[in-house]
Amino acid sequence: MPSDVSASGTPPTTYRDLLRNREFVGLYASFTLTVAASTLSGFALGTLVNQQTGSPFLTAVSMYGATFATVLGALTLMSVADGSRPRRTLVALQCVSFVGVAAQAVPGLPLAARFGLLLVLGFFQSLGTGTRMGLLAEVVPTSAYAPARSLMNITSGGMAILGYAIGAVLLRYLSPQEVFAVATALTGGGLIIVAVTVRERSIRPTRRPGLRRTWTTNIELFSHSGRRALLLNLWVPNGLIVGCEALFISYAPHHAGVFLAAGSAGMLLGDLAVGRLFTAEQRRRRAFALRLLLAAPYLLFAVHPPVLVATAAVFIASAGFAATLPLQEQLLELTPDPVRGQVQGVESAGRMTWQGVGAAIAGGIAQHFTAGTAITFVAAVSIAITVSSRPFVVRARAVRVQAANA
Repeated sequence: MPSDVSASGTPPTTYRDLLRNREFVGLYASFTLTVAASTLSGFALGTLVNQQTGSPFLTAVSMYGATFATVLGALTLMSVADGSRPRRTLVALQCVSFVGVAAQAVPGLPLAARFGLLLVLGFFQSLGTGTRMGLLAEVVPTSAYAPARSLMNITSGGMAILGYAIGAVLLRYLSPQEVFAVATALTGGGLIIVAVTVRERSIRPTRRPGLRRTWTTNIELFSHSGRRALLLNLWVPNGLIVGCEALFISYAPHHAGVFLAAGSAGMLLGDLAVGRLFTAEQRRRRAFALRLLLAAPYLLFAVHPPVLVATAAVFIASAGFAATLPLQEQLLELTPDPVRGQVQGVESAGRMTWQGVGAAIAGGIAQHFTAGTAITFVAAVSIAITVSSRPFVVRARAVRVQAANA
């Protein structure tokens, strides 16, 4: 489990140390290409749906609709993340993603079929995330877990910046279907990298994954009040703010790429500072302030600020996404080692599902009011949930300390 390395006297793990680990590099590079492909395909699909329907709701859901299906993976087959052959599982899931993204590139595909593909990809994406994070916890030392997650989060933000910027440029010269073809090539590259760099793990117990094992672990996970509080804060406030981001195309079609890139840049900066420069205890002390920062700047959208002001607000707010790091550390500390892949998969699936829920909520409000009004309202709800749930997160921390001292 991750620990505060500064307290133990062990030098903190640097990003350079992590990049000397061949298996980590394989997982990292594959993840990077997967994020790039997902960003491009999501932007292309959102643009396509907006062009064909003009609906804020359908546009928002198209960009984040895959996240709805991640909860199905968490509830049914997430136990595959802790199976005895995780490398083979990850390669198989990458193959499914490759086929699904390639299918989106088919010209003339009906929108109903495209939304169906989103659900299929979301289901298998949740399993892939759980498997990848389970492998990550095994290929790096436990003290390096937080820096490793931080680096992957930073990369996710960086690739999203490039993805939205490049996507905006590509869509000036290419059709959305051709952008899907580019995303397919990136997905294929991630598949090849995993296949040639990550070795099979032999340290896991032989267990038969399936619905029963998934449900057994999930019931135990949600029976713990501390884990419930952490999951609530990892899922709901973040998801609502992603709902704000899902309205950028409807709010300002010509500036949406700038807003999305600014959000990704802010997330990158926040993860870099919180994951690399702070100790585990410093991260925990700042978690609440970061969760407030995540939503508060979006209240400015109530007055329709100038583009530069809105861009700065999105950039500053997105640094608050770094609050996930200390919450993820606490969750892992409360998780038994044999099921950490599944628990991390459930955490990621729930967070992604709430991104879809947040997009649907924000899009539904924007259907009846303005996009700016919807953004402001959803941000205010995120703040209210963060404030009201704070005592339960503090209690979860106290429970962990008591268990450690027992």
